[in-house]
Amino acid sequence: MTGRCLLRRRTMVSSKVASCESSEAVLSVQEHIKKPLTSVPQRYIHNHEPSASQDKTLCHTIPTINLKKLIHGEATELELARLHSACKDWGFFQLVDHGISPLVLETLKDEIEGFFRIPLEEKMKYKIRAGDVEGYGAVIRSEDQTLDWGDRLFMITNPLSRRKPHLFPELSSSLRNILESYIVEVQNVAMTFVVMLGKALEIEKKEWEERFEDGMQSVRMTYYPPCPQPELVMGLTAHSDATGITILNQMNGVNGLQIKKDGIWIPVSVSSNALVVNVGDILEIMSNGLYKSVEHRVTVNSEKERISIAMFFAPKFESEIGPAVSLTNGENVPHYKKVKMEKYVQDFFARKLDGKSYLEHMKIRDESLILQEKIDYL
Repeated sequence: MTGRCLLRRRTMVSSKVASCESSEAVLSVQEHIKKPLTSVPQRYIHNHEPSASQDKTLCHTIPTINLKKLIHGEATELELARLHSACKDWGFFQLVDHGISPLVLETLKDEIEGFFRIPLEEKMKYKIRAGDVEGYGAVIRSEDQTLDWGDRLFMITNPLSRRKPHLFPELSSSLRNILESYIVEVQNVAMTFVVMLGKALEIEKKEWEERFEDGMQSVRMTYYPPCPQPELVMGLTAHSDATGITILNQMNGVNGLQIKKDGIWIPVSVSSNALVVNVGDILEIMSNGLYKSVEHRVTVNSEKERISIAMFFAPKFESEIGPAVSLTNGENVPHYKKVKMEKYVQDFFARKLDGKSYLEHMKIRDESLILQEKIDYL
């Protein structure tokens, strides 16, 4: 082999190695902070609206719903009215007395922390594959894409047939087992809310609950490392959830969630051991706009890591979503299109996170289409 050919081969190998290292660094913010950083890599710098954190008059506490009161006792109707109001006016609330075992929560916290501490080469077994959105790391759609300051593992967990064989089944047995226990408990909470929301909206069980029974469910575990310049980055880009409801657990009690209320970004402080529940786009669609999904985002800080787990609940893949028939009539026409759930999911993941842009896509704007939707519902 000539010296020139040898040099060319070495250059090609070096290029491939550099490309691989670059790709892995993109998949893991933790790799960036292994060495002390004095500035944020350019690819993570966001241009975003400031929050209202400095103006105490604009910092609100989100509503609190007591699950025990919602399903038991004399205060049920009052708590149901509070839930209805929270979904209409805020789209977010914190849930207390949710009944999830403290032991399950503490064990899950330890296991998730353990997952994000394992070496990168082990986590890369779960990395997002080409053309997919499930797995470990960031979904990269373009070379100039601005990235979030967070490492995450996202997986569809239900129906069981949709679980990717290289993801959930391949987790360590200790993480897999406690995650299964947590999923069961949160599923019970979620279905309780589905029932209660149907009751508040006065929608028939067949049209409402049955769509969510054994529906699409997914989980996202996220680790947000400290950042030397937190004001320049975003832990999670502003968006609304393309789900029915989302149940969030701030595992280590570090705040960072912000919601957009009346055009202002408001930091949310969550009570110890409370869960955060929010209305997703699908629930806004099915309620024909009565309940509101809300833009939210996650900020990071310079001192503490933040660890969270979010579970997303939506109707069955084979079901059709659209405004509930019982909520539409001559005076209240459908404001959103009808679409099969599977197509809805495919279209959502084909887009980048961008506020409520996908929900806007679902709205009916042409008057003739509104008329046709009205006729279809009659």
